[in-house]
Amino acid sequence: MKHRSTLFMAAVLALPVLGAAQNPPTVPPPQAAPAAAPVVIGPAKVAFVNIQQVIFTCDEGKREATVLQQYIDKKNSELQGMQKELDGLKNKLDVQGSKLTDEARDELITEIETKDTNFQRFQEDTRKDIENRRTRLQNAIARKMLPVVEKVAKEKGLNVVQFLDTSNIYGYVDPGLVITDEIIKAYNTTYPATAVPTAPVKK
Repeated sequence: MKHRSTLFMAAVLALPVLGAAQNPPTVPPPQAAPAAAPVVIGPAKVAFVNIQQVIFTCDEGKREATVLQQYIDKKNSELQGMQKELDGLKNKLDVQGSKLTDEARDELITEIETKDTNFQRFQEDTRKDIENRRTRLQNAIARKMLPVVEKVAKEKGLNVVQFLDTSNIYGYVDPGLVITDEIIKAYNTTYPATAVPTAPVKK
């Protein structure tokens, strides 16, 4: 009987706990955050720059273009010398080929083929070299030009500066919105360039 009373008391004591587990306190749902106010964007002030014109018209660009042209002229002179030598060998084969011994003619033909291969390789290597030099020139000035464009844009209160590609224009641009000349002037002031010394004339 005592044992049964103990079990009954234990059951009674457990009732509030079970009741609490079956009916948890109500938690109010989280309130939704207030919607953000829409951002109002006013009219933007836009200008345009012809980047190629800046690169090749600024003082530094003209100086580097002169250096590049001197290099091109030098390579063209070398190519002309190789072509002249090759033409001379071919002419010799045409004129004297029938009078030469088989061994001498074969040697001349081999020399012509070798020099022609060298000429073609030199011509292709020179073309790639000149293209790489021109690309490096453009990229170097373009990288230095970006801070200049940003400075001028802030001074003029511009929001956007677009780069023009005059070789591929899809629409109309008001000339009054083009600030290329101002960028060139600002670039020359920021990066003054010295003149390229004139190469001595060969006598």
